[in-house]
Amino acid sequence: MLGPHEENSKGGRLEARISSQQKRLFKRAAELQGSTLTDFIVSTLQAAATKVVQDYEVMTLTGKDREIFVSALLEPAIPRGRLKKAVSRYKKLMD
Repeated sequence: MLGPHEENSKGGRLEARISSQQKRLFKRAAELQGSTLTDFIVSTLQAAATKVVQDYEVMTLTGKDREIFVSALLEPAIPRGRLKKAVSRYKKLMD
C-alpha cells in the first residue's frame, strides 16, 4: 500500500486500450462518484490490486481448520518412524 506522501505523487503513466463502451461506463461511474475519470480508474484499480495481493498473501481458515491448526501448535505430534529417522540424519549432518 502506498504511504500518504506517495498517493498524490505522479510517478508513472499507465496506458490501456479500452472500448468506447467501457470508456462511457467508466466516465459515468466517475461522474456518479464526483471524481475525474483518472482518479476513478486509479482508485478502483488500487483497491482491486490491494484485494488481490491480500487474498494471495493471507490464509483464511474455516472454524474447523482453525481448531486443527491451534491444536497442532498446542499439542504437536511426536515424531515417529521415518520422520524420527530423518530428524536423526539431519542432526548428524548438521554436527
